[in-house]
Amino acid sequence: MSSWRSLVLRIGEKCAEYGGNTDYRDQLETCFGVVRRELPHSQDDILSFLLQCAEQLPHKIPLYGTLVGLLNLEDEESVKRILEDTHGNLQAALDSGSCNRIRILMRFLTALMCSKVLQPNSLVVLFETLLSSAATTVDEDKGNPSCQACADFYIICILSCLPWGGAELVEQVPEEIDRVMVGIQAYMSIRRHVSDAGCSAFEHIDDRNQDDGGKDFLEDLWSRIQDLSSKAWKLDSVPRPHLPFEPQLVAGKSHDFGSLNCPELPDPPASATSITYGKQKHEAELKYPQRIRRLDIFPASKFEDLQPIDRFVVEEYLLDVLYFLNGCRKECASSMVGLPVPFRYEYLMAETIFSQILLLPQPPFRPIYYTLVIMDLCKALPGAFPAVVAGAVRSLFDKIAELDMECRTRLILWFSHHLSNFQFIWPWEEWAYVLDLPKWAPQRVFVQEVLEREVRLSYWDKIKQSIESAPALEELLPPKSTTNFIYSAEDGDQTERGLSSELSGMVKERVTTREIISWIDNHVLTTHGLDVTLRVVVQTLLNIGSKSFTHLITVLERYGQIISRICPDQDRQVMLISEVSSFWKNNAQMTAVAIDRMMGYRLVSNVAIVRWVFLPSNVDQFHVSDRLWEILRNALTKTFNRITDLRKEVSSLKKSVVLAAEAASKAQAELEDTKSKLTLTLVDGEPVLAENPVKMKRLNAHVERKKQEELSTQESLEAKEALLARAVDEIEGLFVCLYKSFSEVLAEPLQETDGSLHPSSVEADEMAIENEDTTAMELDKEGGKSEKSDSNGGRTVNGYNVGEKEQWCLSTLGYVKAFTRQFASEIWPLAEKLDTEVFTQDVHPLLRKAVYYGLRRLDEF
Repeated sequence: MSSWRSLVLRIGEKCAEYGGNTDYRDQLETCFGVVRRELPHSQDDILSFLLQCAEQLPHKIPLYGTLVGLLNLEDEESVKRILEDTHGNLQAALDSGSCNRIRILMRFLTALMCSKVLQPNSLVVLFETLLSSAATTVDEDKGNPSCQACADFYIICILSCLPWGGAELVEQVPEEIDRVMVGIQAYMSIRRHVSDAGCSAFEHIDDRNQDDGGKDFLEDLWSRIQDLSSKAWKLDSVPRPHLPFEPQLVAGKSHDFGSLNCPELPDPPASATSITYGKQKHEAELKYPQRIRRLDIFPASKFEDLQPIDRFVVEEYLLDVLYFLNGCRKECASSMVGLPVPFRYEYLMAETIFSQILLLPQPPFRPIYYTLVIMDLCKALPGAFPAVVAGAVRSLFDKIAELDMECRTRLILWFSHHLSNFQFIWPWEEWAYVLDLPKWAPQRVFVQEVLEREVRLSYWDKIKQSIESAPALEELLPPKSTTNFIYSAEDGDQTERGLSSELSGMVKERVTTREIISWIDNHVLTTHGLDVTLRVVVQTLLNIGSKSFTHLITVLERYGQIISRICPDQDRQVMLISEVSSFWKNNAQMTAVAIDRMMGYRLVSNVAIVRWVFLPSNVDQFHVSDRLWEILRNALTKTFNRITDLRKEVSSLKKSVVLAAEAASKAQAELEDTKSKLTLTLVDGEPVLAENPVKMKRLNAHVERKKQEELSTQESLEAKEALLARAVDEIEGLFVCLYKSFSEVLAEPLQETDGSLHPSSVEADEMAIENEDTTAMELDKEGGKSEKSDSNGGRTVNGYNVGEKEQWCLSTLGYVKAFTRQFASEIWPLAEKLDTEVFTQDVHPLLRKAVYYGLRRLDEF
């Protein structure tokens, strides 16, 4: 890497490029000197790289803004090009709804204003453009309030610039910035409060959230900015490297930025129903998601040295680093450790990372990324961060009963993976008390599931050894991974055992699938019936494939036709899944893998899996294990991914059809043009005006080829559209079946436990939904008193104080909400059908509440 690139990239860091010097002024002078010298030779590269660094290393934006300010003193035209490129990038980002790019470019413009590169009025005009668009959007008469997520995002972008440039704006254009602040206050008065219900990691609102008045993210940010304003815009978390250079910077020319246009938002739906409004609202929230939902898992004393705005700024730094450095985890961890702030922030860093792991409806990146970042941070800060992470785990464990079911699953997966990177070391004796809790207590189930996941990542004896400090926890370990092959014992049914041995011998001798099917049809099915045939075939084939994942997949690929022949309909597929579950009853992972692969090979349908999960024998396990939920989650995810991929393929093919049609039209036009222009050609030795036969032949062939390509692409599109139509019907049937199943299994238990799941003094149809009463269970105690369940789901005098049936209802309802939220994009188009066929007046309000919360249909309660 050339020297100027290294200096620009590493500015602000303690590194060899700057000789270990961390003084911002010295670094800027060094970097500016080299860049100024190289600018005449590599202008395009330098300007492009500088803007790229500003966009992708936003925690260094004040430094890049100052560097551009210094360049402005030497080469105004180059700096003008940077502003023009920034203008084009910001307009493109607004048009495409690229949230992170919009926010970062606005921060960069603020830094340029501080360095006297950009006129303050230009920045104010940008603010007012976004503010005007936001105010119009939420206007009931002129706008489309269902797109409030976009309007809120624009206001957040304005407010998030002020910590970086509020002081300069107030100093240079006080009246204009006051006008912006008044406009934001007016916007805050007309917008709707945004409830986190349905996307909150915790079912209950804890005391601290109640103390802040239940503010949503924008309201909270606005209060922090107002607090910053009252303190004369002074804060510690934003470096101001331009100040030492201010006497020089004022001599530079301040440039105008030009106007920007906010994109047109979709029109309100023609039929203004709650469903059409909800669909648009859902789409807007997907496009303009909330970056963070604070967990507040540490006591307030850990942050008492921070100003309110400092927390927001550090969160911005951390989230930006996580986002832009996701491809290089080492650099990510290094940057997170070296943020430009003068105070310690390990607790805030841990809480921010966990807020991303548990962010609903989904985190920006796969969970493994955050696992690796935490691991690298523990290595980078060995004396501080591991203890902070352990404290976060303990805090979340204490409140596990209130944690959303999807968040519980994510926490289990993260924690087990994290421990596998640190030799599975954990003070398990702290949690040994969970053995005294009932088997359905969330803390006990959490420990059980973590140990089960650890066994998957290692082996049983290793995990047993890791809990030596609490040997009694061996009771929660899964059984050793042995198969339940019913024909291995001598005392079993000898007839079936003989059939199994014969089938096994045929497989070993590589008898063809057709011959095996013939043998089954003629000698097994007709003589012994379906039950015996299915049991013999499935048990034998699974036993042959039991050595490894590869063996299992090979068996299913080679002999899947046999299974498909025996189980052609859903009823038999349910029997098949039951047999698979029985064979792998001691290994939840292999059960899930086998069923998932069978669905992939179309041996079982997704609806058959749903029907099997809701068999009475399985329903009883809903609250004590994740085994069944994992299988159901896999089936729903695979179906969702199929239809998502098909939609992408159809969209791509539609573009290809347009391009192919344009290419064919262009070729035809070229042919017609050539026909109309005769060329001088020799015919029988005489010059005459005629068509060039060679050229005409080539053009005709070209036209024919392009028409064939267009026809082929169109046929491919029609085929994919047919597949997509079938997939849409399939997923519709799947979700109708799923919600009907939930409705059926929940109906009786919810009626029986109704008084324990929400306050009996409130009618079910008039519940205060916003208080998330589903987990604030009140149980009848001796003497006729009622108490709410322990907020942390932990121990009371008599152990966990929620009954088994109540916990079953809570767990099941929690998964209803989680699945609905996860697949909301596919469920919204079915909302009317589901309301008509499933969520009728007879359905228990708590079930409807769980579904509506998953869809965030909050206005209907």
